Amino acid sequence: QVQLVESGGGLVQAGGSLRLSCAASVSGSIFNVNRMGWYRQVPGKQRELVATITSGGSTNYADSVKGRFTISRDNVKNTVHLQMNSLKPEDTAVYYCNGIAVDTTTLRQYLYWGQGTQVTVSS
Repeated sequence: QVQLVESGGGLVQAGGSLRLSCAASVSGSIFNVNRMGWYRQVPGKQRELVATITSGGSTNYADSVKGRFTISRDNVKNTVHLQMNSLKPEDTAVYYCNGIAVDTTTLRQYLYWGQGTQVTVSS
C-alpha cells in the first residue's frame, strides 16, 4: 500500500510563494510510485489537475499554473514537491497529493490520495 502525507500549505499574499511536499510511504509489494501529482479543488467545483510527474521525470501542468508552478520528485524517497510562485487569489484551494503505483506481485495499478492541504492566497 501507499500512504501519502502532505505538508506546506498555508496563507500567503498574492505574488508570494509556497512549497508543498508529499511523502509517500510504500509497503508490501509496492516499491515505487510511478506517477505522483497534485490536484486542487474549491467548494462546489470539480477537482482539477495541477501538475503530475512520473518516475522518469515526465511532467504535465495545467495551463493555469504553467510557468508559475514547478513539480519535482525524489524517486528514492518517493516524495513529490510543488513549488508555487507568483501565487494568485484564484490559486486558493485545497490541494491534494496523489500517486499511482503498481503492485509487483499482482501487477495491478492502484491510485492513492492524500488528505489535502489548504492553500489560501490573499489579495
